[in-house]
Amino acid sequence: MFDSFLKDMAWRGLIHQSTHEAELARHLSTGPRRAYVGFDPTANSLTIGNLMGIMTLRRFQEAGHQPVVVMGGGTGLIGDPSGKSAERQLMTRETVEANVQSQRRIFEALIDFGAGRANRGTLVNNIDWLGRLSYLDALRDIGKFFSVNAMIQRDSVRDRLHNRDQGISYTEFSYMILQSYDYYHLWKDQGVTLQMGGSDQWGNIVSGIDLIRRHEHADHPNADAAPAAVDPAFALTWPLVTKADGTKFGKTESGAIWLTADRTSPYEYFQFWLNAADGDVIRFLKFFTLLPHDRIADLESSMQKDPAAREAQRALAREATTLLHGKTEADNAEAAAKALFSGEIAGLPEATLRQVLGNVPSSRLAKSRLDGAGVPLLDLLIETHLASSKREAREFLASGSVAVNGRKASTDESIKASDLLHGRLLAIRRGKKHWHLTEWE
Repeated sequence: MFDSFLKDMAWRGLIHQSTHEAELARHLSTGPRRAYVGFDPTANSLTIGNLMGIMTLRRFQEAGHQPVVVMGGGTGLIGDPSGKSAERQLMTRETVEANVQSQRRIFEALIDFGAGRANRGTLVNNIDWLGRLSYLDALRDIGKFFSVNAMIQRDSVRDRLHNRDQGISYTEFSYMILQSYDYYHLWKDQGVTLQMGGSDQWGNIVSGIDLIRRHEHADHPNADAAPAAVDPAFALTWPLVTKADGTKFGKTESGAIWLTADRTSPYEYFQFWLNAADGDVIRFLKFFTLLPHDRIADLESSMQKDPAAREAQRALAREATTLLHGKTEADNAEAAAKALFSGEIAGLPEATLRQVLGNVPSSRLAKSRLDGAGVPLLDLLIETHLASSKREAREFLASGSVAVNGRKASTDESIKASDLLHGRLLAIRRGKKHWHLTEWE
């Protein structure tokens, strides 16, 4: 069981680099072992770009091992220069702590921290040990093991050093030292023997391994004095996720895809995966779901035979949304997607309806206007800009191209309070794609 982790990761194409692959395989096979991934609290949520790390820890737990989530309450006060062309804006301690607390719900949705599970996950915050380090301690006990010559050769540092307009501060230059100390602390105090991360973190991870090795050598300079058996430390990275068309993964026209419902609704999250290109969907099924190998192989075969059916995309959207938001939200999102396509929206819960039509034109109108004879739909089409004139509005109604809350509208009808969904909403559709949501107050 314990050795299934690396085999599964390899099948899914998720191993970019690792240290001593054969030794790592033997180490994990005699588990359970502990591995960690670190997360920066740069916002009150995480984006889909962080999902690979969480899913990797979940796979590690599924294989019987113990996942460790490291929240960067300490390193978040500094900022990782990796991939950054300019200095980060430093956040206050209060902001960092608030972000740490807000992000916890994401990990709790995807990793089992329950006390009843033998290999339950652990969530720690590196401010708890970095916050106790004095400047002198850091220089004496960590800094003496780092070569500035080697540090300035890192891509994240070298690129900034060559940019005279930006440069790099001593603060961000020191980030790799703190991240390396994280690994040393977790290895020494918590028995963590594997750090995992994206391919851009390889240098920082192996620096942590080097710090562990140097510390042990310094503590036991004579072979006879060294412990009989010291747990090794390993590194493993996954490849950068890219899209087949060359655009950035996790970005849409409306912005980043977030992992909390308050920033990206379950419906929007479902739609992101549902819209995966044929060239991406099988890789994404391997990367971001727990579906077994044979099921993914079946979906790949189905896509090749009938790509227009988009069975693989629907499976991806269902599985990914269920993992993060739960089955109920996934079911609602799937029903909403079907309703929006068919126009039959009357049966949707109010919250789901608002999610589905969250990006369409909308307006707020006085509910008192619906008293008595109500508001002629002819006038409402002009008021909502679905028609430019009464003549055009009549043509749309006569041709049957106008629907109110999913039902086809008649030429002379008027809207009354009884027509509203959930007592306040009226969705008008002209043709297949032109919507307007009115809210009556």
